[in-house]
Amino acid sequence: MRHVLADEAQTWLIEKIAHRLGVEPAEVPPEQYFDELGLDSTEALILAGEMESWLGFELATTALWYHPTIKDLAAHIAEESGRRAAAA
Repeated sequence: MRHVLADEAQTWLIEKIAHRLGVEPAEVPPEQYFDELGLDSTEALILAGEMESWLGFELATTALWYHPTIKDLAAHIAEESGRRAAAA
């Protein structure tokens, strides 16, 4: 299992969210809260599923709650990915 870096996770999240919202990636601020980005619950579930496929592991259902911005979630993904890569 490869280790996903925070910058890589942040870029992936921004691109996916921008696509879902129909805006340019530059219009998605990494420090903005997910609930302020205009994603509805269905879109958030789809995004979570795509993220798990991309990462190769499932994030805790509370991940978006405890890491409520793209920047925070990207750092959490990198930390969790590093932990899993080290354990593999």
